[in-house]
Amino acid sequence: MDNYNTTIELKTTAEKIYEALTHEISLWWSEWFTGVSALAEDVFTVRFGDHIHKTIRIKEAIPNSRVIWSVKDSLITIPELKNQTEWVGTTIVWEMEQKENSSLLQLTHVGLHPAVECYTICSGGWNQFIGSLKLFLETGNGTPYRK
Repeated sequence: MDNYNTTIELKTTAEKIYEALTHEISLWWSEWFTGVSALAEDVFTVRFGDHIHKTIRIKEAIPNSRVIWSVKDSLITIPELKNQTEWVGTTIVWEMEQKENSSLLQLTHVGLHPAVECYTICSGGWNQFIGSLKLFLETGNGTPYRK
């Protein structure tokens, strides 16, 4: 299956991307953030209102290179979905590469593919928040989910 995958070019450094993925998640993904997200084995939860959350364990954090998240718990309580826990057991891989005047960031969500019921909704969500991450890194102001 083709997992959700996107690559964007950012006018910033791999170091700043790494910082955003390990210390500044509330500034581009969701302000409703609890836990710690800096090192391997850290655990954090992001919420999108009262009915959607994801609890993630950091599997790997290699500065300026790669961050891997493992989804431990997730609930997407929206009526369109019969299976509201499809993210549980999936893996989110962030890989960054420094270029001369920019950086590349590749996001692969292993386990989120077209056969998954929430694929359309969830890939749209990733597209939205990748846009927020790009804005945050290039302008200082992302568009995270607000409490």
